[in-house]
Amino acid sequence: MKPDLDAVDHVAIAVPDVAAAVGWYRGKFRCEVAYQDETWALLTFANVRLALVIPEQHPPHLGMVSPHAEQFGLLKTHRDGTRSCYVRDVAGNAVEILAADSIGPLHGAS
Repeated sequence: MKPDLDAVDHVAIAVPDVAAAVGWYRGKFRCEVAYQDETWALLTFANVRLALVIPEQHPPHLGMVSPHAEQFGLLKTHRDGTRSCYVRDVAGNAVEILAADSIGPLHGAS
């Protein structure tokens, strides 16, 4: 990874049933479940993490890591310990900006 480039932490897609989606992805691809409950799951692949979310809890989005996340808006602490805020890109897509210092083992950092 080039240190002068920003990092994508995860891509989140909407699913109606998290357990069914986890089962499908695990059955088709080699990945690990880093976290799973009824409202979201985080799958780890060799090069990216895939979040499976129900739309009532989270919008489908792209998760980016930033050392200056607070410059994007007020950060909220989530149940996994990360801090982030959501913004919209110029096309209206949701982008989650995660504080770099809050990324832990669940998200692949130590």
